[in-house]
Amino acid sequence: MSTKIQNILPRMILDSRGFPTIEVEIILDNGISAMACVPSGASTGDKEALELRDQQTSNWHGKGVDNAINNIKTILKPKLLGLSPLDTKKIDELMIKLDGTDNKSKIGANAMLAVSMACMRAAASQKNQTLFQYIFNYSYKKDLSNCPKLIMPAPMMNILNGGSHADNNVDIQEFMIMPVGFKSYFLALKAGVEIFHTLKKLLKKINYSTTIGDEGGFAPMLESNEEALQLIAKAIDQSGYKLGDEIVLALDVAASELYNKNKKTYHLNNQDYSSLELIEYYKDLCKKYPIVSIEDGLDQNDWENWNVLNLVLGDTIQIVGDDLTVTNTKLLQKAINQKSMNAILIKLNQIGTVSETIDAIKLAQKNNLGVIISHRSGETEDTFISDLAVATNAGQIKTGSLCRTDRTAKYNQLLRIEGILKNNVVYAENNFIKYEKK
Repeated sequence: MSTKIQNILPRMILDSRGFPTIEVEIILDNGISAMACVPSGASTGDKEALELRDQQTSNWHGKGVDNAINNIKTILKPKLLGLSPLDTKKIDELMIKLDGTDNKSKIGANAMLAVSMACMRAAASQKNQTLFQYIFNYSYKKDLSNCPKLIMPAPMMNILNGGSHADNNVDIQEFMIMPVGFKSYFLALKAGVEIFHTLKKLLKKINYSTTIGDEGGFAPMLESNEEALQLIAKAIDQSGYKLGDEIVLALDVAASELYNKNKKTYHLNNQDYSSLELIEYYKDLCKKYPIVSIEDGLDQNDWENWNVLNLVLGDTIQIVGDDLTVTNTKLLQKAINQKSMNAILIKLNQIGTVSETIDAIKLAQKNNLGVIISHRSGETEDTFISDLAVATNAGQIKTGSLCRTDRTAKYNQLLRIEGILKNNVVYAENNFIKYEKK
């Protein structure tokens, strides 16, 4: 007999930026309980599902979540009590129906996601499975014991921050290293950590600030965006690793933050670029450095030129849509049809339920797009995305830098998963790395 949801307990907690967010505890009638916390973005796409905030400036600087929590208590809870947590799709579809809006603005994507994630965790506990095992079973309708080896994701480690993630003069939002030339996730993590601390020493030596941004990367004032790449390359070399072989680079430009809608230009490097000029700038950077991935290289509404960007660079590097597609299958299908990109960033709170997130992952994989499971700049200690990345064989994960518990919690969970899977896992075996070693 299936176990039922007996109680749903929402509460306010603080995220990594010190703002309110939501945690939900699901209690089953057999005593099992499970919790989940939702993150919050800073650089957000204009088509994301709505994160419901109270907007009262006298209360939490307008960031309160009392209304979203009340929606869980008064709208969701009465309809979900008595349902089985195993009915993931049914629960998510019921919440979507109760909300009744295109962007979850009535109940709030943050409210719905907290419930969705907690139900998934409760279902895994009911089945006496790890979360990644249960997500795999749910996603692919088969038992983990009857599948090929799972893939430990290659982390995109954001070790230098700019844009809206830092109070500095760097335009590009994230400069990332990807430790790909290793036999295990453990060794890849070790390389990333060593490079991170070497970069800190290097910045100190040249009297640059070692304060960190929202995602734990260093946020110094630099002379140019390219200086960030030069410093990272130097840190990799001083750490004893091979740039372009063991370690490759990735960028999140967050170009929507740099876009002037009136002038239709992008402002970085103290000058304005047209879309085509910016694509040429990326092309030149990729010739100088082993960059394998560029995320949000153009504005989220610059659809015509996304196709050009993918045409020019998509055969050699990963062109990642984030604000463009916001984990939404309709927008993803549009991007597939228009050949706008060859990879997608997946963020649970962009769409607001676990089942819709998994639908987006499966659609991307069906069309041979790269998949990157991602955190947000406002995070919690919740490690759901680590299990999601392994369970869906995404092959890549973005979860920030190598400090701050909200970031390292995800890396630590991946260590635990690799320990559980032992020989039934491979590291970073995916077709996303298109860079030809020089």
